[in-house]
Amino acid sequence: MFLRGRPITMYIPSGISHYEELRAELPAEHLQLDWVYGYRGRDSRSNLYVLASGELVYFIACVVVLYHIQHRSQRHYLRHTDCVRCLAVHPDRVRVATGQTAGVDKDGKPLQPFVHIWDSSTLLTLQQIGLGSFERGVGSLAFSTADQGAYLCVVDDSNEHMLSVWDCTRGTKQAEIKSTNESVFTVEFNPQDSSNFITSGKSHVYFWTWSGSTLSKNRGPVLSLKYKKPKFIHCFLFDANGDVLTGDSEGNILTWARTAADIRTLGKGAKETYQIGHQTRAHEGSIFSLCLRRDSSVLSGGGKDRRLVHWSPSLALLQEVEIPEQFGAVRTIVEGPRDELLVGTTRNALLRGSLAAGFTPIIQGHTDELWGLATHPSRSLFLTCGHDRQVCMWDSGEHTAAWSLTLEETGLCADFHPSGRVVAVGLNTGRWLVLDTETRQVLSGGSDGNEQLSVVRYSPDGEFLAIGSHDNFIYIYSVGDGERKYSRFGRCTGHSSFITHLDWSKDSKFIMSNSGDYEILYWDVAGGCKLLRNRFESRDREWASYTCVLGFHVFGVWPDGSDGTDINSLCRSHNERVVAVADDFCKVHLFQYPCARAKAPSHVYGGHGSHVTNVRFTNDDSHLVSLGGKDTSIFQWRMLGGSFPHSCSLSSASLSSQEAGGCA
Repeated sequence: MFLRGRPITMYIPSGISHYEELRAELPAEHLQLDWVYGYRGRDSRSNLYVLASGELVYFIACVVVLYHIQHRSQRHYLRHTDCVRCLAVHPDRVRVATGQTAGVDKDGKPLQPFVHIWDSSTLLTLQQIGLGSFERGVGSLAFSTADQGAYLCVVDDSNEHMLSVWDCTRGTKQAEIKSTNESVFTVEFNPQDSSNFITSGKSHVYFWTWSGSTLSKNRGPVLSLKYKKPKFIHCFLFDANGDVLTGDSEGNILTWARTAADIRTLGKGAKETYQIGHQTRAHEGSIFSLCLRRDSSVLSGGGKDRRLVHWSPSLALLQEVEIPEQFGAVRTIVEGPRDELLVGTTRNALLRGSLAAGFTPIIQGHTDELWGLATHPSRSLFLTCGHDRQVCMWDSGEHTAAWSLTLEETGLCADFHPSGRVVAVGLNTGRWLVLDTETRQVLSGGSDGNEQLSVVRYSPDGEFLAIGSHDNFIYIYSVGDGERKYSRFGRCTGHSSFITHLDWSKDSKFIMSNSGDYEILYWDVAGGCKLLRNRFESRDREWASYTCVLGFHVFGVWPDGSDGTDINSLCRSHNERVVAVADDFCKVHLFQYPCARAKAPSHVYGGHGSHVTNVRFTNDDSHLVSLGGKDTSIFQWRMLGGSFPHSCSLSSASLSSQEAGGCA
């Protein structure tokens, strides 16, 4: 095959007498999205609601998650083509509106942003709004409430932050106006009057009046010297009296009261609808969220101080609690049943609890780009690591984080010892660590050069650890003393570029490796880490794993015209029936194995909003785990069909990529 015009020679195994007899077919197996780990709290607002079904609704990557806490189940809305940015729930608490960012397809052509209105009970799309009307993305949106949700207000991410009002039933635009050149964080209709709504963001809070096709802006009154003008107004709400409370970057809650004169003259041309009646010092640093409770009391959530504060309707302090530092600041607050509260945080966690009893996490996630992934050899556990310096152990059966550990450096790759008792983690500094999987204690480690490590891999017999580095070398360590002692055994020298992937032979004597310049090399480790120059002799060797992206058994996974960087990760199932591929176009593919015909067909699954950086099958092949890079998401896919016990009633071959991912 050829990559960037460079020929790559692969030798056909001797058991294949006629290469032309190899068929390229879709695998009988297919994938269904089973669980999504993570929540987008670090850079989005108003992104958590409770539906009439009792499910929480929130988003990460291109997926809107419906999570039932008591049933410990998830459903997924998968109709978005790029990352979801905002969310609003209809007054009936069944219909949902979600807006996405603009993106590009695999050929670099721009994809236009839009809003979907959909039914949360059936997951069916009711309306697609604004295709071709929005620029860059949809930043915020809100349903009207005074008229049972007949209208939807949308603010896009263009330079002018175009504000538009849409008829939800017909999907038609009613009015549009340039709102501001500054960032807009949130928009809400007046719950008593759909002809009025408010936007807030950087250096502004605007009061809008809508009449027919006309929108007019009524600026809030200029703040006097008595009130310091905040740089940001992050959030606001309408209280039980019809007044407006705003939370700002100075840590203040401002009460904006409507004047009697304004009530008489409300409408187009009104100069000032509200005036500031009171300022309440609430937090150190920004206020990110305000929540009106059923008893008309108010909750405020702080950024810098991580405090959740309970206020009376008159804003007298009642109670406060501090969110643990590991979860970050309060991003959004929602009331659950009785006195239960649900809190989304800036470190991508969802917490459940109360002011009296405190809070515990129900959803956790990474906060920066993800690359490292390893699955346990005998249990339903997997480990992830990334640029946030967190190493996390996940229980794929319970759908929870078993534990997490903060490192001093970025983790980029990982692998479990065959015993499952320890896991090796490779770092971006050339260092590597060996952790006890139960105690999280660092048992051993070392450093090989100062270039980042791309891959760490234990031999099947557990006697060796191979470490692939960006310095073009593979370092081999012998393992002893119950996986606690590591001694340098040798170094594989011969690649002319950085190591990207490697696999051990089933007898633990040989290694196959790939590099950044598309080389496929073979090494005799047991014979002294020697390069096998006659690659033809390795054509029949059996490999304990297949994660190398270049090789005869998998060359059919490469798309036509690839530049060599389109595939980030690849993994063969343990039963050697299928191979999963993570590509640079936000997709997960499932091919048959071996995949040794060009342009082989595959089942394709969407949902990630960034390059997919890694894929691995769980120990029993019942699930596949995939990592989104910059979208920080972790997807757990259930394997269906073929030899697997659970099957889906619909053929994934007849579904689109997103339908196949969401087959129920």
